[in-house]
Amino acid sequence: MTPPAQDAAAAAVDLGSLAAISDAVESGLGLPEVVRAAARALDASLVLIDRSSSVLAVAARSTADERALMSNAAGVSVHELRVGDAIVGRLRLRGRAGDPPAAFLRVITTMIASEVERLRAPDRASEAAQAAFVAAIMRRKVTDRGDIVARGGELGLDLAGGGAVVVVRAHHYAPADDDWRGRLLSAAERAARSSAPGSLAALLEAHAGDSSPVAVLLPATEEDVVARVADAISRELAASLHGFTFAVGHSRVATDPVDLYRAGHEALLAANVAEARPAEDGGGLAALAFENTGAYRLLLPAMSEDPAELERFYEETVAPLVAYDDQYETDLVQTLETFLDADGNVAGTAQRLFTHRHTVRYRLERVRDLTGLDVSSTDGRERLGLGLKAMRVLGIASPQGPATEAGAGGGRVRREQKDR
Repeated sequence: MTPPAQDAAAAAVDLGSLAAISDAVESGLGLPEVVRAAARALDASLVLIDRSSSVLAVAARSTADERALMSNAAGVSVHELRVGDAIVGRLRLRGRAGDPPAAFLRVITTMIASEVERLRAPDRASEAAQAAFVAAIMRRKVTDRGDIVARGGELGLDLAGGGAVVVVRAHHYAPADDDWRGRLLSAAERAARSSAPGSLAALLEAHAGDSSPVAVLLPATEEDVVARVADAISRELAASLHGFTFAVGHSRVATDPVDLYRAGHEALLAANVAEARPAEDGGGLAALAFENTGAYRLLLPAMSEDPAELERFYEETVAPLVAYDDQYETDLVQTLETFLDADGNVAGTAQRLFTHRHTVRYRLERVRDLTGLDVSSTDGRERLGLGLKAMRVLGIASPQGPATEAGAGGGRVRREQKDR
């Protein structure tokens, strides 16, 4: 057992270390000095990172030591900094003489988390104001030209000459931390501001079962500026967030600030349509301008003015196919889309899907059974095609079934297998 005198000495050292951290906090010396005091107390090298993955402070012995901390080198541990239920940052730690005592480390990480929360509070207040303004624009809750310009000006955004909107959707196909949406928001805003200073970004409300899209409101009077910002956001997302697929859509320029509501829905529609299209470079990134959404543009009024009617049409047409694919892991929606893209040619559909034409015919029979709409009729094809477009405009992702269905090897799936 450790002699009592040694326990008392260790406690005194610990208390002295904590006092040094407290002094740095009370003196208002900033996070770098607080982290350096913590590094001395823990006898470790530290890197403090905020919730958007920006480095706030480093206490390392060398550049090589810092690089090791930022990678998953041996001996590096990562500790979440929490205030209540919220993650405010992370502390990357590399002990110089083994791991520090868990209880001592917890006290120090709590002190650092509280300081991060205190110093970043003004930024979060600004973020909340930004989010409220962007949401008000997207929901048409502020419609007076003067109010729009004034509220934008208070946040550093000049909309007197007009503006535009970029919307980003992201889905992760690899494990992601709980705060990936915060990093998505930060990356999108950082890229937008590099091309259009004063741009604002906010997370929008998600559709049921979907992820929250990011809307970026930017000052712009020329279309090429909007395209440049969308490209910059696309590049930044691809470089800074890995394990994700992205869809980026942008609106036309709204020369009158009152029309920013319309621009927001243009960008949202473009992002929803882009999400359904494979990225041309195969890199998991799809970008689309509203002008290039084709016939989808005809559904914009329904999306912005009466989305409930659009949802009803979706429910009456392809919603049963989506539900069936979700339940049985089939490919009815993909088969229908491919069939319509192939101008109703079964052989061409089978070739594109790498399956047998009898399987395609069977799936189309199931489409008819579930929807009451026959793809062999002009009216059936038109209604189903519009239903698919409504699904995209609403931002509803189609289910991804397996490459081949059970029992499809012989060219037909037995109905009793699928209906159990």
